[in-house]
Amino acid sequence: MRDFSLKEILGPIMIGPSSSHTAGACRLGKIARNIVGANFTSVTFLLHGSFAKTYHGHGTDKALLAGVMGFSPSDERIRDSFEIADKIGLKYEFIPTDLGYCHPNTVKMIFHFNDKPDFYVQGSSIGGGNIIITDINGTDITFTGERPTVIAKYQDKKGIISRITSLFAISGFNIANMNVIRNGKQATLICEFDSDIDPAVIDDMVRLYDFDFVKFIDHGKDD
Repeated sequence: MRDFSLKEILGPIMIGPSSSHTAGACRLGKIARNIVGANFTSVTFLLHGSFAKTYHGHGTDKALLAGVMGFSPSDERIRDSFEIADKIGLKYEFIPTDLGYCHPNTVKMIFHFNDKPDFYVQGSSIGGGNIIITDINGTDITFTGERPTVIAKYQDKKGIISRITSLFAISGFNIANMNVIRNGKQATLICEFDSDIDPAVIDDMVRLYDFDFVKFIDHGKDD
């Protein structure tokens, strides 16, 4: 039988009534923002299952919106996220829908831009403030945001993974988990690390190869 941390027993430090519907929702939004960046003009939230049925009463809508603005689950500004978004000119919409066979606390966040195509991130709040990201703009993935993570999309060629992992090893960062998803000629690499990594290493990584997409995502937990 494994040992449980105090946080797992008591739940996360948070604003709101539910670790799944509020804290987890905020973390989903915050990690999605880390993946997408900050230059979006509006967000459409497609709410599935329990999220769709109870999002207003549990504050899921406020928490998701707060997350995409970069707020953490314990940030008191979650209560005023609608007003804050309105003030900065961020448009938002919540649409109950059916996303198919997935966890009942699932949301698809579609980010809209003025100068480039829409980009979406889909994930689920799985209890106790924990989350899982399952889809990034059409690529099925699985990562929890529990560890610092690097996600890279690239045209699949021999030797790319070896060069990337060698760079991390030389820089002194240990890979905890690594997964490569191939879709035709395109590959998506997901590296989770045992500790925080220096963002400068990501710059070195970008210089290694002409990546389609590279993002470093911190653990997404409360500061």
